[in-house]
Amino acid sequence: MQVAVMHGVRDLRLESREIPRPGPGQVLVRTARVGVCASDVHYYTHGRIGRFVVDRPLVLGHEAAGVICELGQGVRRLRVGDRVSLEPGYPCGRCAYCRQGRYNLCAEMTFMATPPVDGAFAEYLAWPEDFAYKIPDQMSLDTAALLEPLAVGIWAARRGGVQPGSSVAVFGAGPIGCTTLQAARAAGATTLIAADLEPFRLDLARQCGATHTVLVGPQDPLEAIAEIAAERGAPPGVDVAFETAGTLATFRSALQAPRPGGVAVLIGLPPDPMVSLDIVQVASREVDIRGVFRYANCYPAALELAATGRVQLEPLITQRFGLSAAGEALDFADRQKRASMKVMVELGSTSG
Repeated sequence: MQVAVMHGVRDLRLESREIPRPGPGQVLVRTARVGVCASDVHYYTHGRIGRFVVDRPLVLGHEAAGVICELGQGVRRLRVGDRVSLEPGYPCGRCAYCRQGRYNLCAEMTFMATPPVDGAFAEYLAWPEDFAYKIPDQMSLDTAALLEPLAVGIWAARRGGVQPGSSVAVFGAGPIGCTTLQAARAAGATTLIAADLEPFRLDLARQCGATHTVLVGPQDPLEAIAEIAAERGAPPGVDVAFETAGTLATFRSALQAPRPGGVAVLIGLPPDPMVSLDIVQVASREVDIRGVFRYANCYPAALELAATGRVQLEPLITQRFGLSAAGEALDFADRQKRASMKVMVELGSTSG
């Protein structure tokens, strides 16, 4: 099979490898679609994310969907020919975090495209049946691959405590910003503000349900949020602010945007993890700061929201590349942020 392998910063090579065999409880999936995530780009351009360092050849990609072509021993729920979305991480199932249902914090998590675990830029993947979700006939494989960033948005909305009637602001209207926006809307938020530097991303945010958009630069996002609150007759600020862009400016805005007693949810990945923030103004307003690390138990909800049309994922796809051009896909996603939203890598001609 063909695999796109990262050998160093901006060094991606197409190689041949043996097709894996599914072990007990696993399915073999012929990969059809893999979305390019900001974390893939970060590894490709920096060689590391925090403590996760690419120190040996690594296959990137973790937003994956495909078709089952072989079953391992003991597989009972799925069948050959089933189209599936793959949750890209599976935990030990034994530790305290797993037993509490917070398996995203499991220290023994196996997660695609996180060193040293290979990811989905490969024609075939062997993966546990428990983390492969059959998709309905009407769902496309494009949508199935994008259940992964939707799961991030759902977990962010849960972490933020979004409730019916909540007001929220999303700083960064990229793919995660737009899935978070849709997840917040599905959770009942009624005032949904998206702030970004790029007009085309704000256009997509409006398609995703944003009730207000703020073009950063011509508008100060905090002033705009205060004006929106005043129009509603509400106190300044929002109930929940989400940081999804990973910049110092958006982190600072996300911490200042919540009303006193509100919540700031941090999702993005800053280039430098050590940042300077005004913690005194956060503490004096009793703003809760909540981090997001992947997700737990979100795929069933993501599948249901996408299957019923309550969220729309395919409009986020702006470019497509083949597996042989995976390096170009990563370069494009990195260097053409004004023209790209979600870059999709297509493998083979699997229908759907």
